[in-house]
Amino acid sequence: MTIQRTAVNPVPWSVALGFNQGELVSGAGRTLYLSGQTAMDADGKPQHDGDLPAQLALSLDNVESALAAADMTLAHLVRLTVYTTDVDLLFQHYGVLAVRLGAAGVAPATTMLGVTRLAIPGQLVELEGTAVA
Repeated sequence: MTIQRTAVNPVPWSVALGFNQGELVSGAGRTLYLSGQTAMDADGKPQHDGDLPAQLALSLDNVESALAAADMTLAHLVRLTVYTTDVDLLFQHYGVLAVRLGAAGVAPATTMLGVTRLAIPGQLVELEGTAVA
């Protein structure tokens, strides 16, 4: 069965920001629900304290690693939630995320939330997602 993704955008403004209002997926055989991924190394040690762009890049690396373990790639990502302790700073560095998603040819339905803190002190960003294959 072939997966078909259809962007759902009742309003056009989100497309210019790199995300769709919704993703209609049909023909999916497998769904992966990703726990929040942060800037942790393979031993579970936090990395890049206070460096949001580096944390964002490593968090996305960790998303890709989890996807790869399920035999998926960023191209399978249909939903992304971005948690950050500093929304303004994240917007300054959002290109780190947008470029990699664009290179994968995806614009997943996305929500960004500003939070007081994340579970691990010093972490500034966490990525949570859903992928289908």
